[in-house]
Amino acid sequence: MSAVTTADWPAAGHPFTVAEFDRLPHDGRRYELLDGVLVVSPRPTTVHQFVAFRLAKVLDSACPEDLCVLPEPAVELDPHSELAPDLVVVDLDDVGGAKFIAPPHLVVEVRSPSTALIDLGRKKAAYERFGVPSYWVVNPDPPGPEITVFELRGGTYVTVQKTRQPFDVSTPFPVSITPADLISRLRGRD
Repeated sequence: MSAVTTADWPAAGHPFTVAEFDRLPHDGRRYELLDGVLVVSPRPTTVHQFVAFRLAKVLDSACPEDLCVLPEPAVELDPHSELAPDLVVVDLDDVGGAKFIAPPHLVVEVRSPSTALIDLGRKKAAYERFGVPSYWVVNPDPPGPEITVFELRGGTYVTVQKTRQPFDVSTPFPVSITPADLISRLRGRD
């Protein structure tokens, strides 16, 4: 990896490419590229990380041997978009490179106040165009976490669940999710 300076950035009005994005320094910030626009997010809260980890454990325990659950991988959607979702489910055979270039079976974003609009808007649309079959958005609000499950049907996401209650899904594999369990050990720590 070579260092990049602002002189190396695209001229104003021209979108970033994934090749330019790949040259950005690893400086502890969370960078993503969405439709040629550099998106810089604040570091996730510890509640965000706790919820993502707990959900990863639930998914991993039900995951079939030919799939795997991974946290925050790079997913290249097109030459102008590379995202780092909180969790993905991918084919085990696809694990090994620096990034995924095929649609994961499942993408999960744990939203925060600063990312809510982009997770439910632009990222959802990008994953839909990319052909990700299942997209979940988790609102980790400690009084009552909520999970919204979108599934791709005819090229468009359809909301199949939006709940704070326990539920079962069959895509990408059968698993039971209890949103309250994702924060259960945090209760009473306000």
